[in-house]
Amino acid sequence: MRISLVAVGMMMLMCFGYLLAADTDFNKLATIAKQRYGDEAYQDIRQLEQLIAGLKSASEAEKLTQINLFFNQKLMFTDDVNIWGKTDYWATPLEALGIQAGDCEDYSIAKYMFLKSLGVANEKLRLTYVKAKYVYQGQLTVRAHMVLSYYSTPNAEPLILDNLVPSISPASSRKDLSPIFSFNDQGLWVGNSAKPKSDSQSHLSRWRDVLNRMRADGIE
Repeated sequence: MRISLVAVGMMMLMCFGYLLAADTDFNKLATIAKQRYGDEAYQDIRQLEQLIAGLKSASEAEKLTQINLFFNQKLMFTDDVNIWGKTDYWATPLEALGIQAGDCEDYSIAKYMFLKSLGVANEKLRLTYVKAKYVYQGQLTVRAHMVLSYYSTPNAEPLILDNLVPSISPASSRKDLSPIFSFNDQGLWVGNSAKPKSDSQSHLSRWRDVLNRMRADGIE
């Protein structure tokens, strides 16, 4: 049987489109959101789906801006112990959007996953643990905090996506933050090192656990 070049091209485009969309199964995600959390969570997932679709051809700068803004606006910062009754729990984006709240890890994980979904290369993104200095009740306080770092090139100064400061800023302008270590789903870096020290999933059990739970929700 003869197949025209046009037909072959259409089949390749369909397959390519499927691969692009396969990062997040929004139908599965929306169904689970409605079952677990109700109509408002369902609408938030559909809004996120529309945002992702609209940003596919946008610049990386615009993707960073819009994803950072979406999650900073949708989630209210709340400590884990007040949400989950645990001192440290890493929530999936579905869980965070479902209750419209999360702590610094939850913001950073959600931004990381959906920037990857938009085609931002994994090696450009790292979840970064820092020591954050801020004034609380008139006293200087230092607290563990997580942000998402974006590297335009491997040796570039990273941009910081943070839930505490709404604007995206170069790391050098965030004198309040001191990096401890960073990671993504492939490696783990210590301090400001440009080379990964080891595999992240074998060393960070909470990270491995939340990745597995996100896959079960339909997020890759």
